[in-house]
Amino acid sequence: MSEEQQKTTHFGYQEVSLAEKAGKVRQVFDSVADKYDVMNDVMSLGIHRLWKRFTLELTGLKPGQRALYLAAGTGDLAAKLADQVGTKGEVVASDINGAMLGNGRDRLVDRGVVGNIRFAQADAQRLPFPDNAFDCVTMAFGLRNVTDKDQALRSIYRCLKPGGRLLVLEFSKPVVPGLKPIYDAYSFKLLPLMGKLIADDADSYRYLAESIRMHPSQEELKAMMEAAGFERCDYHNMSGGIVALHRGYKF
Repeated sequence: MSEEQQKTTHFGYQEVSLAEKAGKVRQVFDSVADKYDVMNDVMSLGIHRLWKRFTLELTGLKPGQRALYLAAGTGDLAAKLADQVGTKGEVVASDINGAMLGNGRDRLVDRGVVGNIRFAQADAQRLPFPDNAFDCVTMAFGLRNVTDKDQALRSIYRCLKPGGRLLVLEFSKPVVPGLKPIYDAYSFKLLPLMGKLIADDADSYRYLAESIRMHPSQEELKAMMEAAGFERCDYHNMSGGIVALHRGYKF
């Protein structure tokens, strides 16, 4: 048995080998790709659009710059990032999952978002881009699915230009008193039911709820970013801490 097969990590609440996790996560997103955007609207009552709008406001991107959009999925941030960098800039939309990336590419082409955006199927833990290549890296609701988050953060840091920033939008830990039990009931009872009714897949949305609980807290993720080399790290809680936007800079 190889070392990777012997080592384990979590897949939701299950303990699986490192070799297994990537395949299991791929199966989840292969299953939900076509209904992903609809489910996002239903699950968050549309509030995810406000979380992402706030993220876009903090990119600091200027015309002519380059942005890397990780866990790009169906590409809902890509068009706005493309607007920010303009025709002389470039956005690279990257995702490890081919079904999600293809879905996003088709949607953007249908909207006429072409010319300053390209697509790359890649693993965030081993990004195939040169050192110091991007002015901003964004990742929305993808880091919790990465097997080795520390390795991914180091890979992102390598690809950022000096002065560049990383923005990680991710589900986090509720900080408002009394919110956690309500959020837990919603996540473990209503979310799989909605997944079954809308996407015909309760198990994938049960995994998504579990993966959120296994993700590092706000302070833990901030410390991980600092350990990877990022400076001036901070985070903004939204919706009572259900979601947090983490930010860090490379100097």
